[in-house]
Order: sequence, then C-alpha cells, then structure tokens
Amino acid sequence: MDWAEMIFQGWSGLARTALVSVLAYVGLVLFLRLSGKRTLSKLNAFDLVVTVALGSILATTLLNADVPVAEGLVAFASLIGLQYLVTWSSIRWTWVRQGVRSEPTILVRDGQPVTTALRRERVTEAEALSAVRDSGGRDLEEAEVVVLESDGSLTAILKP
Repeated sequence: MDWAEMIFQGWSGLARTALVSVLAYVGLVLFLRLSGKRTLSKLNAFDLVVTVALGSILATTLLNADVPVAEGLVAFASLIGLQYLVTWSSIRWTWVRQGVRSEPTILVRDGQPVTTALRRERVTEAEALSAVRDSGGRDLEEAEVVVLESDGSLTAILKP
C-alpha cells in the first residue's frame, strides 16, 4: 500500500463509513434510550466493561467493511440486553449483586484513617483529605467518615 492509499482509498469507503456512522449512532442511541437511565449511570467496573465493549463494537462496525450494520446493531442490543438483565437480577438477588458490584469501603472513621482499607483500596490519605476539603472540611479529623463508593468516587461526611 502506498502513501496515497493510506490517506484516501476512494469515495465508496468514505460513503460507507458516513452511512454506517449515522445508522450505528441512531441504533445505539435508540437502544440506550430503551434500556433506561441505568445503562448510562455513574460507572462501576461492570458498567465500564460494557461501555468499553459498546465503543469497540461501534468502532468495528464503522471501520470494518466486513461487519454489516445489522450485525453491529445485534451486538449493541445483545450487550445492552445483558447489561439490563444483570442489573435487573442484581436488584433481586444478593449473590448476583455481590458478583458484579463492589460494596462501599470506609477509609476514614471518626477522623482517623483506616490504614488497612486505604492500603487495600490503594487510596492515599491525601486523596481522602481532598474529599474532606471538597465537602468543606480542612483536615481528616473533621470527617465522621470518608467512603470509597462503588463507582470509585470518594464521599466525605463531616462531623456535626
């Protein structure tokens, strides 16, 4: 392949990419709207995997001429359907919830760092202090608790 072909291989490839982009985008938006707000909520590890997989399917569908739009849409629908099924199941059965979701972890209790939890979750005291400052406090001693939420965010609840 010469330099010119690396940059431009013809109008038919561009037209296919443009058409497939529109169709795949409309299909993905439609499926996401049908699946509900939970599909696009704050990401935990499980949701992140689904989001990355959706992006990979979209890219493959757009750029690989061997993948028809219909197959890309079926892949979107399958992943979103599985995501819906798992979240629906996790609401009803504890063992499913425990398998796909992490529980929040207390990192600071009554102003004192919980060293084992900080180490296990790979969070520094400086990051916990940042959460305290975001909540209006100045140092860890002002925190009743600092929690590492299941989506990876830190929440600080200050002492009254």
